Amino acid sequence: MDYDLRAVSDDPSPPAPPPSTSPVGLWVAAAVVAVLGAVYAAIVWWPRPSPPQAASTPPKAAFVEVPQSLGGRAEAVVLPPLDASDSVVRTLVRALSASPAVTAWVNTNGLIRNFTVSVANIADGVTPAKHLSVLRPASGFRVLGHDGQLYVDPRGYDRFTPIADAITSVDPARAAALYATVKPRIEEAYRDLGPSAPSFDRSLERAIVELLKTPTVDGGIQLRPKGIGYAYADERLEGLSGAQKQLLRMGPRNVRAIKASLRNIALALGVPASNLPTD
Repeated sequence: MDYDLRAVSDDPSPPAPPPSTSPVGLWVAAAVVAVLGAVYAAIVWWPRPSPPQAASTPPKAAFVEVPQSLGGRAEAVVLPPLDASDSVVRTLVRALSASPAVTAWVNTNGLIRNFTVSVANIADGVTPAKHLSVLRPASGFRVLGHDGQLYVDPRGYDRFTPIADAITSVDPARAAALYATVKPRIEEAYRDLGPSAPSFDRSLERAIVELLKTPTVDGGIQLRPKGIGYAYADERLEGLSGAQKQLLRMGPRNVRAIKASLRNIALALGVPASNLPTD
């Protein structure tokens, strides 16, 4: 699995499986979600007829809530067809952030399709690593041996700091217009995936909620051998989804930064605060 923990180690006591080659896609997808976030949403109420009543009784209005629509005011940009949209998306995204992580992503191809499938993966708890390997860190996962036990080496957390910083660098208000502008093509790409959900908005909300459910763990995280890699010794952590496990691997500082940014983005999107998990 992409989220299996494979490592190199400075301590001769732990096993020495091959260095990790698995990309850390969760944090990348979180960065993309931040880049393509939106700040505005509307709750639409439509009246429906109330049940028939006696003529002497005035009819009472009844309302049904339509799921909120996420998105701000679109810019005056003529969108090319989906499979010819990369150049426009690159221009719009580069105006939001000069982060090296963002730059690396926009230099790939199929940006809208890549973003759409990555978010859909996270919404289902699946790591989108294979779609975002361009942003995987150069160094591998590391472990430490102490008193006969294995632990995550906290020195490895720093390799994810540029990704966390990229997320926090994006202004949700400026990103709103981008999401609204390219949303028609995102919905088109989403329909091509064949999902049953009627709107990409719902997957985007689910993806953010999935990441916000990832626990922030301070202190040492104990591991146990698993095949040629490692698993978390804490069954609560081992039971997390693949997407959540890869976020957890970023370390507490980066997890907090990403979750705080995603929460702000979700609120800006119009996701009710009551729908968002808290630590």
